[in-house]
Amino acid sequence: MTSAWKLRESPRRTHHQLAPRKSFDIRFLLLFLAAGASGCTQKPASPQAPTPRVQFVTVEPEIRLEVIDWGGTGRNVVLLAGSGNSAHIFDEFAPKLAAFSHVYGITRRGYGASSHPESGYSEQRLAADVLGVLDQLKIAAPVLVGHSMAGEELTRLGAEHSDRLAGLVYIDAASDPSDWPGSSPEYIALYSKLPAPMRDHPGPSPSDTKSFQAYREWQTRSGEVAFPESELRSVYTTNADGSMGRHKTDGNIHRAIGEGAEKRDYSKIRVPVLALFPVSSGKPYQPRNAQERAAIAEFDTATDAYVNRWKKNLQSAPGGVRVVNIPKANHYMFLSNPDDLLRELRTFIAGLPKS
Repeated sequence: MTSAWKLRESPRRTHHQLAPRKSFDIRFLLLFLAAGASGCTQKPASPQAPTPRVQFVTVEPEIRLEVIDWGGTGRNVVLLAGSGNSAHIFDEFAPKLAAFSHVYGITRRGYGASSHPESGYSEQRLAADVLGVLDQLKIAAPVLVGHSMAGEELTRLGAEHSDRLAGLVYIDAASDPSDWPGSSPEYIALYSKLPAPMRDHPGPSPSDTKSFQAYREWQTRSGEVAFPESELRSVYTTNADGSMGRHKTDGNIHRAIGEGAEKRDYSKIRVPVLALFPVSSGKPYQPRNAQERAAIAEFDTATDAYVNRWKKNLQSAPGGVRVVNIPKANHYMFLSNPDDLLRELRTFIAGLPKS
């Protein structure tokens, strides 16, 4: 299986990105690299979808978190976004999920409309924030669904508060900060040997950021998923002329979260776990010669070694683990492959013990 990663810097992103088209997210490379995305556009939310309710919950003195309630009936589901995103990244997926569950989303501190304090970004504190929201809103026995870096909160809460949860769902969120490819000089050296088309992708031009819709169109042309406009407006400022401004989250916050991440230990998670991995999004690069073919194969082998270790580590969770590979998917699987995710989530939730 040919990987198609790219290392790039975009003036409209907060940090460098390694965007995988294999089966895991790339997050906090040397504390600055985070998961990116590539794939197809998402379907718009149904026009009949109810207007979500937005409220703010105080989790510490002067620290308020944005909480979105998309409604629905059935099992409580709480969505946690990845690095750089707010809960509004789920604005087009959550109404579909609400067809068989009551869906909430939490914007972690430092992002979007939530408070942006200078401290409080350890894994323990971020997990405590989520628990504080569950307590104050009396959200009983939820399924926590985390994307990308939200695997930190999921793992911590599952290890320490399985009695409060019904299940955990990792959406390309099982990478281990203590076994991270971006921290390996040898791995980065392999990446640097990949053919240039697999590494070099231009960022948006000024015309691509003249409006939020123009940026979404650029995302689509670039082979990415287009984020909901509500998400872009949540995490980016708006300039006086209506163009898209800077990301609202300071780079120090990204670094603090990276430094606060801990080794994954699933051995104390007593609730069922569903782990979803994207596989092979986009058109594979066709090597031009034997040298390129060998470089790609060597890189793929190294990548698979990391992913296989992460999957094996997941199996240590005593509550039971189902690992599912989603074909032709993107890091933002809930945007690129919403129907696949809805199917897996529906099956997972239906199989949980009644609360």
